[in-house]
Amino acid sequence: MDIYGAIASFAVIVAFLTLTPGLDTALILRTSLLAGRRPAWAVALGIQAGTLLWGLVTATGLSALLTASQVAYEVLRWAGVAYLIWMGGRMLWHSRDSRADDAAQPGPADAGWGAAFRRGLLTNLLNPKVGAFYVAVLPQFMPEGVPHAVMGVLLAGVHGCQGLVWSAVLIGFTGMVRGWLRRPVVKRALDRLTGLVVIGFGLRLAVQQP
Repeated sequence: MDIYGAIASFAVIVAFLTLTPGLDTALILRTSLLAGRRPAWAVALGIQAGTLLWGLVTATGLSALLTASQVAYEVLRWAGVAYLIWMGGRMLWHSRDSRADDAAQPGPADAGWGAAFRRGLLTNLLNPKVGAFYVAVLPQFMPEGVPHAVMGVLLAGVHGCQGLVWSAVLIGFTGMVRGWLRRPVVKRALDRLTGLVVIGFGLRLAVQQP
């Protein structure tokens, strides 16, 4: 397989992964609806930065620890569980606050480009399933004669570009309906729903076996 065939084949596989509804989609939608486009793009960029890092460490062999070491996998898995449950719990707690009725004011968890970027980045990096996916799939798309680190970042970049395109669709859609969805009662319901979804992902990660 040459480099062009590897990129094309990998792009087809990760396209289905990108379009599958999951935690990333929920976070981008929720941030876009409640905080606006800028924080939503920060979350999206943080997620894709995590994707690039996973591609790099996989290509250089570092993330093989996730499959070779049960302890390393479990440490990362439980860190991810704790982070998701904490983040979902904050959303649920904020939805109880009467001050959340002011739809024009983003909540503390939504304020700031840097905070939103970190939220996206940590959500991606603390998910060992992403690392396991790259460990299992990426080596199959490594042409001979191409430095693995370069190819890993290139393939992860393809994945990231697809993710950004999908993020643009999600953010564009929410921009058209934000006025209605940012009404206080809808805002609280969306915070509660997203919080439950995030906690659900955390609990699913807790019970899944490597």
